[in-house]
Amino acid sequence: MTAFKTSLVWLAAISLLIQVAVAALPFSWFENEGEMPSLAPMIERSQPAVVNIATRSQVRVQDNPLLNDPFFRRFFDLRQQQPRQRSKQSLGSGVIVDAKTGLVLTNNHVIHRADEITVSLTDGRTFQAELVGTDPATDVALIKIPAEQLTALPLADSSQLRVGDFVVAIGNPFGLGQTVTSGIVSALGRSGLGIEGYENFIQTDASINPGNSGGALVNLRGELVGINTAIFSPGQKAGNIGIGFAIPSNMVKQIADQLLEFGEVHRAHLGVQMQDITPELAQAFDIEFGQGAVVTRIIPGSAAEESGLAVGDIVTAIDGDKLSNADSLRNRIGLLMVGQTITLDIVRDGEKKILKATVKVTPKQAVQGEVHPKLSGATFGDIEPSSPYYGKIKGIMVYSVKRGSPAAFAGLRKGDIITSANKQPVDSLEAFRPYAYTDGKQLLLNITRNQRALFLVLR
Repeated sequence: MTAFKTSLVWLAAISLLIQVAVAALPFSWFENEGEMPSLAPMIERSQPAVVNIATRSQVRVQDNPLLNDPFFRRFFDLRQQQPRQRSKQSLGSGVIVDAKTGLVLTNNHVIHRADEITVSLTDGRTFQAELVGTDPATDVALIKIPAEQLTALPLADSSQLRVGDFVVAIGNPFGLGQTVTSGIVSALGRSGLGIEGYENFIQTDASINPGNSGGALVNLRGELVGINTAIFSPGQKAGNIGIGFAIPSNMVKQIADQLLEFGEVHRAHLGVQMQDITPELAQAFDIEFGQGAVVTRIIPGSAAEESGLAVGDIVTAIDGDKLSNADSLRNRIGLLMVGQTITLDIVRDGEKKILKATVKVTPKQAVQGEVHPKLSGATFGDIEPSSPYYGKIKGIMVYSVKRGSPAAFAGLRKGDIITSANKQPVDSLEAFRPYAYTDGKQLLLNITRNQRALFLVLR
């Protein structure tokens, strides 16, 4: 065969390959035959459903603690002054998911403690939003705008996502205005990152930067597959390095449905404390290393107790899905609907068993009555499953701290874990009560906050 004929054969083969590749491209890449492949048609349909969110809030300026000391003020003849405040602004993104009612999904951290939420549409209209509800444990928030002629994004089934699928991130990075970036799904089911209380992230290399939070991660059909939430940024680097995380659409829908109905999430509760399987424990229990989590405590009256689960059981799967560690079990339970019945695959004394449990609402208790004056305005209870410290340390959790209350001025924060009082371990509300009712005597608290330990003196 001559060189000329050989060249013709290769050209024909290459032409055939190009035709096959073009035919396999997603339908949304083309508007009309003959056009260059482009995401523009899909993006043009999707962009009106993604909004920019601006918030404004008043933040109290922290004074020197000495100014709160009556003796110090009297000695220097200082009058009690009103707390100083400053205005704080932030930017983020959101996704319209119901055009008729004006429902917008975003991240909780985008609108957290906002006194004013302004939503801007791509057509230039702006609206003041109403807060429907938030779930800090998953960083999901639902707001509502009084607008007509809106465009909503349809929700995809995120369980059908595969690593390697093309995705597009739409949002408002650095307040520049609506921006589109593309990439692929890099990983699925990311957890244990310590970003949120419950984690089941989609990882993507589509550029996500500050301001993208709450924006849309869409597939090539223009369907919402996730809400962009966070980036991995070692060394306090401000921008994207190709590792971004989004909350899957199935998880978002489940949370949004509860926020719409109740204004909050009624989180499921199994009633166990778990521990990761170590090589030593795996050998002691005669199981494969990394298989499930071991039960270390059963809460009386809980779903776990009613199911027959016992201390020492190894939980290996929920509804047939294998568990890798204690965090994976906590995530699975926390994302269930209250009243849902699940099957637990366990190993007990070397034998495999299957138990059924109907999960209940997470119990909340609060210290009531006349407590230490500096604890006024705060509520306490057992560590919630939504806390990253659940099952890892012993203590009680600060459920809430009322703004401007003595507890707030004393330095307590929502989510704090109190591990000791007056140098004595505190592992339950019952253990904390004697210290809470001290008639104003000095109280020394050891607190864990943001993975750091600190002491707080209440006088």
